[in-house]
Amino acid sequence: MLFHFAAYSKYMGAYSHLLQYVSVRAMGALLSSWVLFVVCGELFIKACSLFFRSPSRQWTPDNHRSKNNTPTMGGIFIVTVIIVSTLLWCNLTSPLVWLAIACLLGFGAIGAWDDWSKISLKKGIPASQKFIAQLIVAFTISMGWLYLAYPSTELYFPFFKNFHPEMGFLFIPWVMFVLIGTSNAVNLTDGLDGLATGSLLPTFGVFSLISYAAGHYVIAQYLSIPFAGTAEVAVIGAAVIGALLGFLWYNMYPAQIFMGDVGSLPLGAVLAFIALVSKQELLLPLAGGLFVVETLSVILQVLYFRYFKKRLFKMAPIHHHFELLGWHESKVTIRFCIISFILAVVTVATLKVR
Repeated sequence: MLFHFAAYSKYMGAYSHLLQYVSVRAMGALLSSWVLFVVCGELFIKACSLFFRSPSRQWTPDNHRSKNNTPTMGGIFIVTVIIVSTLLWCNLTSPLVWLAIACLLGFGAIGAWDDWSKISLKKGIPASQKFIAQLIVAFTISMGWLYLAYPSTELYFPFFKNFHPEMGFLFIPWVMFVLIGTSNAVNLTDGLDGLATGSLLPTFGVFSLISYAAGHYVIAQYLSIPFAGTAEVAVIGAAVIGALLGFLWYNMYPAQIFMGDVGSLPLGAVLAFIALVSKQELLLPLAGGLFVVETLSVILQVLYFRYFKKRLFKMAPIHHHFELLGWHESKVTIRFCIISFILAVVTVATLKVR
């Protein structure tokens, strides 16, 4: 909105040109998201405490029982703040902006449905219904991207400059797989105060930088990555970072509010979307390695118990395993966030290794 106002308004004077720069608008989006959250966060938490309180926390260590009735569904405010900042600072003629908003709203609606079912019915929606809903939203986003933005359907591999095979008819299923897989991986990580939020911050930082680089022809050529025209997506990434910083203000141990599926599902999906449109989705397992490990711990736990009738971990996802080993919750969170930060640094370093 401000981008268009500056372009056509005579009242902005000498400052109007600043809003033409993606870097300036990205910083503005980050700051506006953070300020909105810090200023309005307490009011939102009070509202959530009236309507959205966390039900009994099953499949968690016993010490988590004290968290019952904590306000939840904080993701509603996260998604709202991101969308407001996006509309305020982005170039709204870009179809990628509207697709990112659709991604947030679509997966956010699924998360809200699941959260409300847990609160009102004391159990979440059936896994099959949840998965079908994710398939529908992911398919819609994939087709919208294909027919509105005309992306390359080649798959680019890290470390290989000239290896990018054409995906053809596999492109849509691949995009759907990445969207749903990343969304669920972040959802599984959201189990400790500040864990998902703190782990997402460096990951979004990496892919915001990557999307900026992939949207700048000179930088893309220098790094030998495909030019994808995604500079505008960096503004959305910055808006997400600001919202996460604002949420962490209240979500750090001991949490005043939980994110809920309404936050974790859309955040994971929009992270995947930014990676996909930047044509660097194969860096997601590296930058988001923590989310991969959390997901694998659940899969391995289920398979190991099925075949050997024993548990491989004391409890899955793996962050609960370390809690039961005697680590304090805040220690698990901080150490996992450090790992996420290190993986983010390594991911940035790989961009020049082509």
